[in-house]
Amino acid sequence: MISVATWNINSVRLRADQVERFLTQESPDVLCLQEIKTPENLFPHDVFEKLGYTHRAVHGQKGYHGVATVSRIPFRDFSKHDWQDNGEARHIGVELLGPGNGLIVENVYIPAGGDVPDRAVNPKFGQKLDFLERMTRWAEKIERPTLITGDFNIAPLECDVYDHKALLKVVSHTPTEVETLQRFADAHGWVDLGRKHIPAPERNYSWWSYRSYWRAKDQGRRLDHMWASPEAAAQTRSHRFVEETRKWEQPSDHIPLITELDL
Repeated sequence: MISVATWNINSVRLRADQVERFLTQESPDVLCLQEIKTPENLFPHDVFEKLGYTHRAVHGQKGYHGVATVSRIPFRDFSKHDWQDNGEARHIGVELLGPGNGLIVENVYIPAGGDVPDRAVNPKFGQKLDFLERMTRWAEKIERPTLITGDFNIAPLECDVYDHKALLKVVSHTPTEVETLQRFADAHGWVDLGRKHIPAPERNYSWWSYRSYWRAKDQGRRLDHMWASPEAAAQTRSHRFVEETRKWEQPSDHIPLITELDL
């Protein structure tokens, strides 16, 4: 049995103590981080080293974006794609070599897409859709058992947001984004582990804005995901979210997800 976690940490250096607390408490074998906001040379390697996460793959940049995968299980760097075609650090893939040998773990941070859901007036929205289309072409060619995880910045189901009708024109839940994400899902037959183990319409949010959460309003969205190839999905035994991290001091606006696989 192995466990894989994902968390948009919103600055790994700022929240290194929270990552340490989470790893000590939950002890996943692999942790995929998004929005680390640091180049590799400034990544807090010592925090992970002392906790036994001696295997690390970091694809970062100064101040923005960035992803990192840390593990107690040996792995090799497997892939690094620029699906936005602009040099931003948004993806890193590894192949597990110890327990779970052969499983590919792809860690991705899909662009948020700006505020206006119209590529004609908001280039960021177009970049998001193009990023997903490039991911779809990639997914069509996958031949290995794969787990893709991270901040997808899309809540696909009506029950994945606090108010479906109110958010239909809000970036992250628009029909265009949902349809584009579904094409990506269909390209490889991905299984959405969040809904395999926590069936709709059960509450399953992973993100709350700072403003609404501090006001004690449960205005959440399920923006973070763990999807698996059909053969890997069949080996998953549990999936859960760790919402208590959202109440820690100066937290990320996202919470971690953890999946256990019988590998």
